Amino acid sequence: MRISRTLDRLAVVGPPVGAAALALALLTGWTAVGGAGVGPRPVTADNGWVLLPTTGAATATAAFFTIRNPGDVPDELTGADWEFGGGITLKRHLHQGAAGRWEPVSGLPVPARGELAMSPEDADLMIAAPPPLQAGQWVGFTLTFRHSPPLRLVARVLPPGERPR
Repeated sequence: MRISRTLDRLAVVGPPVGAAALALALLTGWTAVGGAGVGPRPVTADNGWVLLPTTGAATATAAFFTIRNPGDVPDELTGADWEFGGGITLKRHLHQGAAGRWEPVSGLPVPARGELAMSPEDADLMIAAPPPLQAGQWVGFTLTFRHSPPLRLVARVLPPGERPR
């Protein structure tokens, strides 16, 4: 009778104890390979470039950066400032056949394990009314994101037709 009662108790407590032991083993393994306590990995970026406005051209220019997201969580560029202040607008180009237009956006996605590569043909930071700039000059920017901490970067002013190497 005593053995029967012990077996009945094991039948009741066995599955939860087994599940707890399995969970403990899995969490121990996850911790051992560095998975525990690691939050989303912040985005990174290379120094960028700013298009030098041409004399007599429109009173705006654009800045471009390549932003990489090494983590598993998508992020989003939500804003930017630069050392001269003034308005910076996140912008995306929309292509419609041979024509196109641009529109302001509230954010530019930076996919998980991917990148946002800004270019004059896709997305950029439109800078309204920039001060006089000179080719070769370096200017400071701060990029802000939905999940990652702000990035402080510099961008080199390049004349039209020249791209960074």
